[in-house]
Amino acid sequence: MSLPDDLANCLVLNTVAAARALVRRYDAKLKPFGVTVQQFSLLAAIRYNPGATVGVLSSRIHLDRTSLIRNLDRLEAKGLVRRTDSGGGNARVSELTDDGGALLDRLIVEWQAAQAGLMRDSSPEEAETYLKISQRFSR
Repeated sequence: MSLPDDLANCLVLNTVAAARALVRRYDAKLKPFGVTVQQFSLLAAIRYNPGATVGVLSSRIHLDRTSLIRNLDRLEAKGLVRRTDSGGGNARVSELTDDGGALLDRLIVEWQAAQAGLMRDSSPEEAETYLKISQRFSR
């Protein structure tokens, strides 16, 4: 039984479906490296936002604090990140270990290849429009 047109054309339902499909695709690409898309984005956020607290990282990668901390715990257990005192108050910050930095360098290459593969199915105009709309909706 198909959904009525109102539901089949729902922006929310289609966005959720697209997000799940994209995450599955990217998770499959990153699986051989032992990380998920969320963990990849967290590693990158740590590198490109040095000294950022959990709250800042959470807002940068649009991941709730609980999920972010769970993923930090996993990355720390794998020896890819370490948490240190920020020097002020109770806040702790995370930094990449040497292994974490080396892995991120390899993951970025995989991510770029996955992006290129995904873009082959869309025109540059379609990709630009999708990105603009996605960014607007995610605010």
